[in-house]
Amino acid sequence: MNNYAFQPFYDKSSRVLILGSFPSVKSRQEGFYYGNKQNRFWKTLSNIFNESVPESIEDKKALLTRHHIALYDIVAVSSLKGSSDKALSKDFELINNLDKLLPPYTNVEKVICNGKLAYTLTTENFNLSVPVIYLNSTSPANPRYTFQEWENEFKFLK
Repeated sequence: MNNYAFQPFYDKSSRVLILGSFPSVKSRQEGFYYGNKQNRFWKTLSNIFNESVPESIEDKKALLTRHHIALYDIVAVSSLKGSSDKALSKDFELINNLDKLLPPYTNVEKVICNGKLAYTLTTENFNLSVPVIYLNSTSPANPRYTFQEWENEFKFLK
């Protein structure tokens, strides 16, 4: 049985695109990006912008919109049963097209890849006209995550 990525979240004013690999099981259950409460994604963005951690999907969308952030996953279709990027790297069927998320359709100035698989698949499949930056994943399974590296990449949005 195939699982499908979420539709991209963006608007014309988006200035940074954050690319993940594929929605986790908990995200697929919730119906929006980074739905696992143990994932540090929403807490990280909230800390960077000195805001409360959003609880609802609408609050998450509002935070992204206020700070000109687009979200998408690089993998479009997978039969992955769990949430492991290691398994996903062998078990995906289609890569998402990024064209509509980049200039001239948006104001995206850089792409931030949330984790190694997102970065690898992006750089192997696209020659983008904006910088593509690898950041250690916010996943609870990643001990290499550091808040400071994420904060540094978002200073231009403040």
